[in-house]
Amino acid sequence: MRLVLLGSPGVGKGTQAKFIKEKYHIAQISTGDMLRAATSAGTPLGNEVKQIMDEGRYVSDEIMIQLVRSRIQQPDCVKGFLLDGFPRTLPQAEALFKHHIYLNFIIEISVSDEEIVKRLTGRRVHVGSGRVYHIEFNPPRVENRDDVTGEELELRVDDEEHTVRKRLAVYHQQTEPLIEYYIQKMKTDPEHAPVHIRVDGVGTVDEVKNRIFAALQSYEYTG
Repeated sequence: MRLVLLGSPGVGKGTQAKFIKEKYHIAQISTGDMLRAATSAGTPLGNEVKQIMDEGRYVSDEIMIQLVRSRIQQPDCVKGFLLDGFPRTLPQAEALFKHHIYLNFIIEISVSDEEIVKRLTGRRVHVGSGRVYHIEFNPPRVENRDDVTGEELELRVDDEEHTVRKRLAVYHQQTEPLIEYYIQKMKTDPEHAPVHIRVDGVGTVDEVKNRIFAALQSYEYTG
């Protein structure tokens, strides 16, 4: 099984990725992990990646594809893999096809922007321990105070509303078009195109997980 999770920031892709990885015994391939592994490997490609990153430059799509191609040859990918953070743009998705890296499923976790804003802007963090609260879903016993130390909680910059809305705008502009791209691929190249599955991302973690598993299982039985 080869798949990608898509969805705006805050829909819970990371949490659901772990469930899928454990259930289907497939590798979770993170772009960040690949880049870190490459820079420490000492290979010609790894040295090139290290130089690019040291200079603060952008690692090209072509290099990322080379890293993906190398990574999926490793033994833990025999049963499949879940790509985490790639592809994020149309050129990246097209590059996967160009290099004959075909996926089975695109799972889109769908949550409205306003729900995402509510989820993320309501988070509060105890900086010292990393404990995370939510003013609505998981409030501290005393308002804006850590349950253990009593110290004040903080709203991270990443969770401020203007930052969240900016991230959502980037997702809609750069990544959301992938969904339509793959839907069209199912029509023009059904032999190689992944199946697009849209799952409602509102509900408990287990409810969303069960929706994903039910959808995947329906395709397992039908082929």
